[in-house]
Amino acid sequence: MDIFSSLHLSRRRLIGAAVALPFTVSPVRAADSSLSFDELYGKFGVLGLEFSDKVKRLAGKDVSMKGFMAPPLKAEAQFFVLTEVPMSLCPFCSSDADWPDNIVVVYLGERQTFVQPRQTIEVRGTLEYGSWMDPDTGFVSLLRLRQAEYSAV
Repeated sequence: MDIFSSLHLSRRRLIGAAVALPFTVSPVRAADSSLSFDELYGKFGVLGLEFSDKVKRLAGKDVSMKGFMAPPLKAEAQFFVLTEVPMSLCPFCSSDADWPDNIVVVYLGERQTFVQPRQTIEVRGTLEYGSWMDPDTGFVSLLRLRQAEYSAV
């Protein structure tokens, strides 16, 4: 086998590997894009609950979650609170010190009609974590989904 045949064969293997790579990685990425309430926090540390490694890994990425919409603070709000269980009142928090470990704030990309509190929904948006106060409402959150949309399950 001459040098040109060897180079051609190596290039073909490299191209084949590059084409196959996205297909081997995609299923893992797809499975990782869902997040449950049980996966939000890892251990209880000195400062209280700590975010899980999965939350830290998915920060800034598009994720989906299932839960329930707490009644919004006002009808024209462009955000709501996603809860693990149905709630009749919005769990509005004045600081992140009393932040419940089973809620996520959802900021909608565009307005949608709110659903009944007992309707299971699936939300997809960009995950953010860390203390943040909404300058318009004063709402303080530790976990958020931004540019989100939802649908009934």
